[in-house]
This record gives sequence, structure tokens and C-alpha cells, in this order.
Amino acid sequence: MDRARVAFLHDIVMAAASFPLSVYLRLGDRMAAEAQDYLLPGTILFAAIATVVFRLSKMHRGIWRYASLDDLVAITKTVTLAILIFLPLLFLFTRLELFPRSVPFINWFVLMTLLGGPRFAYRVFKDRRTEHLLEAGEHRRVPVLLVGVNDAAETFIRQEARDRDASYRIVGVVDDKGTRIGRTMHGVPVLGGLDELEDIVERRADPRPQRIVLTHQRLEGAAVRDLLRRADALGLGLARLPRLSDLRSGVEDPLEAQPIAVEDLLGRPQAVLDRDAMRRLICGKSVLVTGAGGTIGSELTRQIAAFAPARLVLFDASELNLYQIDLEIAAAYPGLDQPTELGDVRDRTRLDMVFARHAPDLVFHAAALKHVPMVEHNPLEGVLTNTVGSRNVADACRNAGVRMMVQISTDKAVNPSSVMGATKRLAECYTQALANAAGGRNETRYVTVRFGNVLGSTGSVVPLFQKQIAGGGPVTVTHPDVTRYFMSVREAVELVLQASAIGEEDTAACGRIFELEMGEPVRILDLARQMIRLAGKRPDLDIAITFTGLRPGEKLQEELLHAGEDLVPTSNPNLRLADPRTVDLPLLQRALDELEDACRSGKQELALSMVRRLVPEFGGQEERSALSG
Repeated sequence: MDRARVAFLHDIVMAAASFPLSVYLRLGDRMAAEAQDYLLPGTILFAAIATVVFRLSKMHRGIWRYASLDDLVAITKTVTLAILIFLPLLFLFTRLELFPRSVPFINWFVLMTLLGGPRFAYRVFKDRRTEHLLEAGEHRRVPVLLVGVNDAAETFIRQEARDRDASYRIVGVVDDKGTRIGRTMHGVPVLGGLDELEDIVERRADPRPQRIVLTHQRLEGAAVRDLLRRADALGLGLARLPRLSDLRSGVEDPLEAQPIAVEDLLGRPQAVLDRDAMRRLICGKSVLVTGAGGTIGSELTRQIAAFAPARLVLFDASELNLYQIDLEIAAAYPGLDQPTELGDVRDRTRLDMVFARHAPDLVFHAAALKHVPMVEHNPLEGVLTNTVGSRNVADACRNAGVRMMVQISTDKAVNPSSVMGATKRLAECYTQALANAAGGRNETRYVTVRFGNVLGSTGSVVPLFQKQIAGGGPVTVTHPDVTRYFMSVREAVELVLQASAIGEEDTAACGRIFELEMGEPVRILDLARQMIRLAGKRPDLDIAITFTGLRPGEKLQEELLHAGEDLVPTSNPNLRLADPRTVDLPLLQRALDELEDACRSGKQELALSMVRRLVPEFGGQEERSALSG
């Protein structure tokens, strides 16, 4: 039995109980002697009338979870009508002989209480507060259709109802779960399920919805992409409400519908995070972030600062990036000790000086050259920054007695087809070798976190597509079948911190690679078409799409795991551990010494041949040229 039927049955039982209760309140102990002629027929008659009136009024379709003044008004009208019908009919049957004239008035108040009381009590029980109970709803301006029956939808409906200058007129709600169809929320009907969207829009001809607002935050990226496609076919705009948890002051802040972002199209259900463990990891510690002004590094500094470290050292080779993130963190956390250190991870002496000065407990190594074609054309710079620089940071951590180093890696390190991927794989090998080395001074834990493309990062396709669309096109895609794994920078950094917390508490994680759950790969051509639709344009008509061919070092599909790496689950389902492929540390150190000498001497061919020897799965130049052809 669905909830609406349960509510209807409840209302009929309350109506049947209200009549004898009203008579008792009027007569007290004399009820058995004075009301025996009309009590039973009156109860049956009133219950029958209530059944018809309640069914016609559809009062039972209101959702108790969101009971408000709208429901109180509906109850008042329904109860009043039932009493007005009941009185003349009771007169026909009983002539109202010996019937107290005050009973109908008492019955009105009793039934109002029996119907309204449970509804509002349930709302108070769920919300743990009462201030929203007496808010009313109205229809407003632009007709919109909400998708999702949840707290955000209820808050948005209530907000639009009480705001005289509201922008939207909410004409209906689509239930993505299909469990509350036919009911109402503050008078707004739940019209159907998500699979009925097209029919719902066509049925609501007056007024026809002009926009769809997505209220559900856990809808997967594939479902959002499909909703965007369907909304586009119906000629409707698509927007979404922010998470209630994102509002600064709670649900009293206004909920503003915002355009669907690329993150919404690619996103997955929000990961459940152990923030207490993350706080224990960082709070009161000295933390250093390399590449602090980059895409990942800057988000790391923001989230780390929120966990109250004793000191947050910002290290970056870019003066501009370092200046910008320093200003931002200083404004947001004025009491935080946040020294800025300008320097390059390729400079061992500079690193040792910084580590000696600040004695960090935790180091997050995010400094890297990550643009695949750029590193392909400048391979020596890629080796010096990504491999030698990572080695320098790892050694500095060991020498300074750092408790843990967290290295940010990439899916391009798996069976790399690019110099960038190979250099990152060598960095993984070195920290793994250090972590697994027996004896010596090595008390530092080394944790590596590997993930795919970060939305909106420098050099990624998203800002490129946005710029191309703003310029009228064409949008350039390398290959119609190319796919990539994507993750928002916020989610990636949250999971980096979560992996770090696990690595700090679980000794078995030391030396292993944390792989983030990246969901399903996204076809870049589909992403381009969706971004064009988000801009209000039509793919291939308003904005052309052209194919340019794979660039040097690029793959059609990226991989997250090497065949020799077995996955081990962790306490968080969004994080998995890959068993390391061990390398002898002294042998690797000698090989990296030779590689560094070749790079610093400008011997590119020798350096590349050494990289291929150290990373056997790294394809040769000829294979990469064939891929890009």
C-alpha cells in the first residue's frame, strides 16, 4: 500500500473517531444514556461523507514530510465542507432531536486537530524545528518543472512561495524515484516519473514549462547527460539547485537555480568521506605542498587550510601562482601560519633548505609538468621535473624525517604511451622503492594517489572547449572514439586527503598506489556536444565540430591499472590499493643518476632510451607516431 492510501485511510479513521469524541466532550459521562439514538448512525454517516469529500479534495496527496500552511488551508476547507454536508443529512435522519447544537462546532475543531496534528508533528519530528510550518505557497513567473522530491525541492518551493519577487512559477514536480506520484508538495503536484518527462511537459500546456530544475544531487553523470539531451529536444533549459550543504549559513540562504555545469554531466554520487580521519591527519601539523599554485596544489591548500594545520608551507616555482594562492589563503584564514617558498623541485639544495627551515610533518607533492603534447616536445624538462624533481622531494622527506609524503600521480603512468606518463611512472617506482627499502633511515611513509583527468585544469579539454564555443567554433576533437576518465578537482583532492588519512593509519598502505574510483570513461565527442548544448547552441549546426587526429603521446583510451597490479579494497569504496611492482632501490638510484646526467647534458636521445629501458611498457617513438597518424 502506497503512502497516499495510508494517509487517506488515516484521515477516514480520524473522521470516524471525531464524531463520538465530540459528543463525549459535550456530554461527558451522560453520552451513553443521551446519545444512543444518534451516536452510531451519526458516526457511520459522518465517516461516509468524509470518505467522499476527502477523496474529491485530494487532501491525502499532500506529503506529510513537507506539511505547511498550504496543507492547513486544504484541511480547513475539507473539514468545513464535510460538516456542512453532514448537518442537513443528519437532520433528515434524526430531526436532530436530543442532539446538542454545539457538537458540530466541537467536531470541527476535533477533526482539524486529528487531521492536522499528525501531519505537523511528523514534519517537526523530521525537521527538529517549527519555523517553516506556517509558510504558504504561490505561483510565480517563469514556469519550471522540478526533478526530484526531496528537501532541496521543498526548500525551493517554499522559498519561491514566500518571496514576492520570486523568479519562478513551479508548475509541477517529477519524481525520479517514482514513489510519490500523484501527491503534492505545498500544493505543487508530483506529476509523474522521470520516464514520463516528455508526456508531462506536453500535458502541462497552460502554462507549459520553460525550464527544468534538477534538485537531486545524487543523480549520476550519465543520467544528467540523458536529461540534458531530453530537455534540449523539448526546447527547455536545464538548471540545478546547489547542495544544501554548500550554503554558507544553512537552508536560510537563498537557493538559486544555476546552469548545469560540466561537473554535473560527468559527476557520480558524492563520495562518503571520513572527515574526522582527515582532520586528525592535518590538524596541528606542519604541512608542505609542492606546486601549491597549480590546479591540484591550490585546491589541496584550500582544503588543508580548513583542517587547521599548525603551519601550511606553500612551495611553487611560479611567482604568479604562488602570489595568488597566498593572497587567497591569507584572506580566508587570516590566523594561519602560511610561509611561501619560491623554488623548483629540481633544485635539491633549495628543497633541503626549505625542509630544514619548516620541518614538515606531511608533504603533498603536486608539482609536475602534465600537458602531454608539451612534455612530448620537451622531454628533458619532463624528466627533470616529474622524475628527478619527485626523487628530490622524496629524498628531502627522508632526510628531514617527514612522517608521510603523498605523491600525486596520473592514469597516464599506466602502460604509458607518452613521455609525461613514463616520467610519472618512474616517480611512482622511486617512492615505492623507498617505501619498501629495508633498514636505513627510512622512517617516512610514502603514499601515491593515481587518478585521471581533472575538470577545468590548465591545458584540459574543458576550458579549451569553452573558449572555442565562446568564439563561435569550431570545437576541435582529436578523434571520434577517444575517451577519458574525468573527476572534479574538489572531489579528486577530497579523495587524496582521504587516501592520505588511510595511509597514515594503515601501515599496509605504505608503498602502494591508491587508485581513485573514476566511474565510467567519457567520450570526448559526446562531451563536446553536451557543452555546446549547455551554451544554448546546436552541435554541428550553430557550432561545428572538427577532428584533428591524436597528438604525439596520446592514447584512444586511458587505463587505470597495470596488469601486474592487483587491487586491494580499502575502508572507502571510492579508493582501492594497487600492489606495488617492486624495484631494487640501489639499482634504481644509479639508473636515475645516469638519467639526470643525460638530461642536464642535453642528451635527449640517450635520456629517452634510458626511460624506455626503465619503463619497459613505455611505447617507442615509432609506436606513438603510428597512434597519432
